[in-house]
Amino acid sequence: MSPDSTLGQTISHNAIRFPDQPAYVSAGSVLTHGRLRIDAATIATALSARGIRRQDRIAVLDRNTLDFARVLAAGQLSGIVVATINFRLAAPEIVNIMADAAPRVLFYGAEYEDMIADVREELPEVELFVRMGAPDRPATPGVLNLDALLAELAEDPPYEARPDDIACLIYTSGTTGKPKGCILGQHEMHRLALTMNGEMRSGSADKILLCMPMFHVGAMAMALGIHARGGGAVLHEAFDPAHVLATAADEQITVLHLAPTMLAEVVAAARHDAATLKTVRTVVYSAAPITSTALAAALETMPNVNFMNLYGQTEVITSGLPPELHRTADTDADARRLRSVGYPFPGTRVRIVTDSGDDADPGHPGEITVRCEAMFRGYWNDSVRTAEVLRDGWCHTGDIGVVDDGLLFLVDRKKDVVISGGENIYSLEVENALATHPGIEECAVIGTPDPRWGEAVTAVIVPAADSHVDETEIRTFVKTRLAGYKCPRKMYFVPDLPTLSNGKIDKKALRATYSIRE
Repeated sequence: MSPDSTLGQTISHNAIRFPDQPAYVSAGSVLTHGRLRIDAATIATALSARGIRRQDRIAVLDRNTLDFARVLAAGQLSGIVVATINFRLAAPEIVNIMADAAPRVLFYGAEYEDMIADVREELPEVELFVRMGAPDRPATPGVLNLDALLAELAEDPPYEARPDDIACLIYTSGTTGKPKGCILGQHEMHRLALTMNGEMRSGSADKILLCMPMFHVGAMAMALGIHARGGGAVLHEAFDPAHVLATAADEQITVLHLAPTMLAEVVAAARHDAATLKTVRTVVYSAAPITSTALAAALETMPNVNFMNLYGQTEVITSGLPPELHRTADTDADARRLRSVGYPFPGTRVRIVTDSGDDADPGHPGEITVRCEAMFRGYWNDSVRTAEVLRDGWCHTGDIGVVDDGLLFLVDRKKDVVISGGENIYSLEVENALATHPGIEECAVIGTPDPRWGEAVTAVIVPAADSHVDETEIRTFVKTRLAGYKCPRKMYFVPDLPTLSNGKIDKKALRATYSIRE
């Protein structure tokens, strides 16, 4: 490991080289690289004065705000571990995560004050509560305002981050049950930042707009990537396509990071006002591949923009589909490449393995396993799950994939494979077939209990505007593309699909809703 391969070194470097350039922007307020370094050091020093030491844990609960960024940077600079908490969770879920992470300090946004007050007695591990975003509101008993910490002596903390330190605990979305705290190290996240920077090809003049929450690794990686060469991140607390267009124009945004569904809404909003996106040169999308139809619409609105798809999970970000493979969606070969998740990143090795751990035959699906410097280190307080996922230096992703001509194709999640009549049916394959129907806006395929077949292929469909599709028509359409046994036996038409905070469709929620024997 390089002695300077920490996120804190990047913060300090940017403060020296780009002191007056924005590190973060939110609602018109600017936090420069120079000021970020000062505020991060001040927070870390104030914590050290209260007995917090390097590798002690703190937690932060807030939307994408400048205060969230300050707390995150304080940990990155000092080596204090930051546990990020999903602000969309219910109070009992937050209590469970806090019990697992056991942070000594909790920073929380003012809008969550009532909830924190209600559960405070259930958080005995927390020694200090710090409220953010309400400097003019009197502090409640036992709670400090962040501004009070920032007003303390601005000096460097008595310790600094080391490459082998833990940087963050990022809790997964919990689609498989209890959320797992992924351990991400300083060195690994520094490597991830450099990889993202290289893929975005960004420099100090670039600004990225972040609508997806920074408590997830995706948006955090984008911010770190843009900072790796002195660029800045503009933060939105929630996604709104009109707000995206206005900010893109006002802030001269050069990079957008969106889920495909968000991208489609932005493109639709920009059809009559494409000039608002004239400074955007790169669009990074993640959480799902893009359809040929959606890409064609995006290219029509933004013909000179480079598009890139990222594939990964909290544990490891693996590959990217580069801009040159997004140039056209005219042929079947183009459309097929778009369904891939691209090439593994430099320094990233991918193996496709069978259930026995052997290499799968070329062209045959198997579990995607990954090895690279930017992998997570394991799950906090869960050695059993860690041993299941990290084996012999390889991260077992739980995704089923295949490599073809160097491109990685995601076939399905292991847990999303539908077993119907003894046949393995990959939900993503069925979703891809459904997505080509012009009357379908969005869809998800799950397995639901069936007394005869064990599981039935079940499609939950969002019809396109003004379309009048029905089950018979869709079933006939799919049978021209897939074997009959892969066609959905059950269909439900809905106005929208539930999503997780990272933009992915919440199939756990769909199973809970539709897994009823009929």
